[in-house]
Amino acid sequence: MTAQWRMANGEWRMDFAGPAIRHSLLAIRHSAVVLLTLVIAFAPAHAVEPGEMLKDPALEARARKLSQELRCVVCQNQSIDDSNAPLAHDLRVIVRERLAAGDSDAQVLAFVEARYGEFVLLRPRLKPQTMLLWLAPLLLLGGAAIFLLRTRFRAIDAGREVAPLSPHEQRRLDDLLNTDGRSK
Repeated sequence: MTAQWRMANGEWRMDFAGPAIRHSLLAIRHSAVVLLTLVIAFAPAHAVEPGEMLKDPALEARARKLSQELRCVVCQNQSIDDSNAPLAHDLRVIVRERLAAGDSDAQVLAFVEARYGEFVLLRPRLKPQTMLLWLAPLLLLGGAAIFLLRTRFRAIDAGREVAPLSPHEQRRLDDLLNTDGRSK
């Protein structure tokens, strides 16, 4: 990459030589804009309404933490903290009521789980029934590693030199090539 200094509008600027570099810098700039737009678009909405919030900041912080651990059973892949569904609103109110009544975090989660089932937990507990769910990422990662290693070793094996033909094999090959596929 080469660069040249040039004077533009009364100040010195570095000009990168070559259209490929200018195109790359432009592509990076466009990629950054697209990435920023996606980050903003998919940022969590935090659907907690002001009327739901507790006056005690410590209790409200606990409620928000618990709300991020509970699944909205309507939206399924959102926490109740992020969901605008009426059921999520009801769950947020239940969490805050239980905290205001003096329940611990574990008691609140147990209460909601007893009412709505284990599905309401965003992170299910490790049990024999959920073992595959917890091990799936490790299995996929291990499978990908094995695939990459096998591919790499095959490429290494393909790059090795093939042993030269023995004199007998070379004569046989020459005979086959000279006969043009006709039998003798």
